[in-house]
Amino acid sequence: MRTDFALVLTAALLLDTFWRNNGEHASKGPCQAGFSQSFYSVLISRDVLQGHGILKGKTFNWQVMKFDDCMGNEAVVFQSSDPIFSVRTDGSIFARGEGASLDEPVQFKLTASGPHTHVWVTVVQLALIDPPSPQQNENEVTKEEGKVAERKERKEAFQAPPPVIMFSRSGLNSSKGLRRQKRDWVIPPINVAENSRGPFPQMLVSIRSDQDQDISIRYSITGVGADQPPNEVFNIDPVLGKMFVTKPLDREHRSSYHLRAHAVDMNGNQVENPIDLYIFVIDMNDNRPEFKNQVYNGSVDEGSKPGTYVMHLSAFDADDNTTANGMVRYRILSQTPHSPIPNMFTINSETGDIVTVAPGLDREKVSQYTIIVQATDMEGNLNFGLSNTATAIITVTDINDNPPMLTSRTFSGEVPENRVDIVVANLTVIDADQPHSPNWNAIYRIISGDPSGHFTIRTDPVSNDGMVTVVKPVDFEMNRAFMLTVVVSNQAHLASGIQSSLQSTAGVTISVQDVNEPPYFPTNPKHIRFEEGVPAGTSLTTFSASDPDRLQMQQTIRYSKLNDPADWLSINRTNGQIVTTAMLDRESVYVKNNIYEATFLATDNGSPAASGTGTLQIYLIDINDNPPALIPKESQICERMNRNVNGVNITAADADTDPNAGPFVFELPNFPTSIRRNWTISRISGDYARLGLRYQVYLEPGVYEVPVIVSDSGNPPLSNRSVIKVKVCPCDENGDCTTLGAVAAAGLGTGAIISILICIIILLSMVLLFVVWIKRREKERQTKQLLIDPEDDVRDNILKYDEEGGGEEDQDYDLSQLQQPDSLEHIISKPPGVRRVDERPIIPESQYPIRPVVPHPGDIGDFIHEGLRAADNDPTAPPYDSLLVFDYEGSGSTAGSVSSLNSSSTGDQDYDYLNDWGPRFKKLADMYGGGDDD
Repeated sequence: MRTDFALVLTAALLLDTFWRNNGEHASKGPCQAGFSQSFYSVLISRDVLQGHGILKGKTFNWQVMKFDDCMGNEAVVFQSSDPIFSVRTDGSIFARGEGASLDEPVQFKLTASGPHTHVWVTVVQLALIDPPSPQQNENEVTKEEGKVAERKERKEAFQAPPPVIMFSRSGLNSSKGLRRQKRDWVIPPINVAENSRGPFPQMLVSIRSDQDQDISIRYSITGVGADQPPNEVFNIDPVLGKMFVTKPLDREHRSSYHLRAHAVDMNGNQVENPIDLYIFVIDMNDNRPEFKNQVYNGSVDEGSKPGTYVMHLSAFDADDNTTANGMVRYRILSQTPHSPIPNMFTINSETGDIVTVAPGLDREKVSQYTIIVQATDMEGNLNFGLSNTATAIITVTDINDNPPMLTSRTFSGEVPENRVDIVVANLTVIDADQPHSPNWNAIYRIISGDPSGHFTIRTDPVSNDGMVTVVKPVDFEMNRAFMLTVVVSNQAHLASGIQSSLQSTAGVTISVQDVNEPPYFPTNPKHIRFEEGVPAGTSLTTFSASDPDRLQMQQTIRYSKLNDPADWLSINRTNGQIVTTAMLDRESVYVKNNIYEATFLATDNGSPAASGTGTLQIYLIDINDNPPALIPKESQICERMNRNVNGVNITAADADTDPNAGPFVFELPNFPTSIRRNWTISRISGDYARLGLRYQVYLEPGVYEVPVIVSDSGNPPLSNRSVIKVKVCPCDENGDCTTLGAVAAAGLGTGAIISILICIIILLSMVLLFVVWIKRREKERQTKQLLIDPEDDVRDNILKYDEEGGGEEDQDYDLSQLQQPDSLEHIISKPPGVRRVDERPIIPESQYPIRPVVPHPGDIGDFIHEGLRAADNDPTAPPYDSLLVFDYEGSGSTAGSVSSLNSSSTGDQDYDYLNDWGPRFKKLADMYGGGDDD
């Protein structure tokens, strides 16, 4: 049960001496506004609570908080972040709520604000002192030891800078046996202001173990900022246990550090359990508010009421937003333009929302405002806070608060009669709203003066003018002028409270201009009915036109023919009477569906002349003027009646129509008499009959022309004698003509067919013999070898041999003189005696190209030049001026020398053509071409 017990703060009295000393020093020096400490730790004995909670409204008598704003602390207000505990202006702590038992330490932030918007912050921590209990049997300690330890801990907890943090009691390295493990102290956080100017290293706290009097202890710290990146931000004296910060800290980069302190002996053995150290970086106002954008765009409708939301601006401050350093406030520095007043807008200092504060926004006067907005931290304190600015551009959007107004109350125009899609008047309008918007776009309507709908008004999308356009032809003879009433409005409705202007309505006068209208045919097309076959010169009708210009002087109309496909008609130029120039024929190709159509032209004598066209359609009534024609013209029938039961079905075609066409009458003529004797016609229906052979009548296969008389049903009827060609042929069991029978029926007998076949065989034999003869002649021509033309031959005949004999031996010439001695070593080495100069040289043979066995006479020149080129390029051949041995043919010859041969020709022979055979035949040309000189 909750009872009212007084909660007494038991704080260490050692702090009183510190505060007194600080007060004495402060009185001697200049005043420094703020709390005396950045962190307060208050310890409360558990036996004071006696197992009960905290009573709401209870005030603690000791003044533990010391604060001075250097202005007498007038109007200073303390605000606590804890819902239960708070602090009064005299520094005493009180409970403003119930329920806290302090089983766990309570820490809260205390803010002090003065009348000049300056804010100071400190941290307060409340914790219970846990004295030893006599009921506990394990790890007992004497009351005296407990008191000594309690006094020692109090002294260490409240000793002024630098504070000393003791390791908590533990059972490590205890030589007195088992002891009760003392509850760990709650280590208060270490607060370090950011951006400190030093000097560095700056001492923060001293850490020590109560066993340092017995053994040598080494201290170390681990964690981020010590041995982890960023390294060496904090370090510790391993002997004295003093922890230092080595450089300025930046809260915006890192707002807190968590380190662990360790105590080991000289051998590295753990002496104390590690303790957690929390280091908080105290924020300083070192960051200006930053806008997300330098320029913000917003809009508001013209005519908006005060308090209308316009836009939102926001700035971010990197400082702590729970302190004044990060609390941003907004205000408007300037407004451009100042119309209608300099302060048309205001901004919510905390949210950054811009709203209107005055009426009078008019887009037609001011379409855009430029506002400079300032953001300041320190809750907007201009003396201590940092500021930044941004630009807000507010566009005044248009509403339809200006009705369109026509520039004149009356407009006029002219229109020629019978014209459409022309603009006859232009209506101009003025609208002050946003151009090319629904509030500006004009819509014109004709509310009176045009009951027949001759006119419409279209809007020019560029100029917004109204274009009065003719959509239905007007007639001067019917209406000489139109008086229209036009009203203009916008595409969008007018804003609430805005009335239409009287200038939104105007009158439009449109005069109709008379023009020379073309004559017209009252009945167009005109239909008449006539029987076909009327003779030329027959008057059909009078096709006259009328002139619509009745109010002018009567004009003269002349007629002419425009289109007459069959050239059957003519028209009188003055009165339009139509007369036939040829007989009308319903069966003509120019008549479609019994109607013949012709077009005529009527032209007046106006200036300029105008003309109109009229169409005359003549419906031609059929008369019986076309006899029927027999269908089909050809057919076939079996030679035996019993195989041709059905016969040939025949009908007739008549160009006329009913009743001048069918039913038809089919008859066989009386002459010749063989027709009726061999053939018969039986009626099937009104339009069909069957033609067949009489029973037991046999006809030779062939084609027979059977005349048939066909009569129609006209009055009087017309008859026609037609001939049908009927093929009579032998048939198979199915009643179809056989192939031989079809041939026989075509008029060819057996002898004729055999004759045709014999002629075809003879023709093919002649072609085959001619091809064989051509092939044989070609083969003989290829085997015949002629080196030269017979007319140019120097001998009577040229004989071809497969071998050339043993060579020529001429004793009249010493051919050895033509050889070089060095090329005839194989001859010199022989025994003395007669040497043959035509021996085959014992040298490597030249690789001559393979010569064709039977060269073509046309290639003799190429053959000679090829041998010459091979000899000239052969490195193993003798020199050019030596005897060349082309083919070795043996060492002797039974034939005599060819030099003794004489020509058998006794007549004169011209051998000058040898000069044309090249240098190889020059010697022969000199021998035979010398004539008498030889």
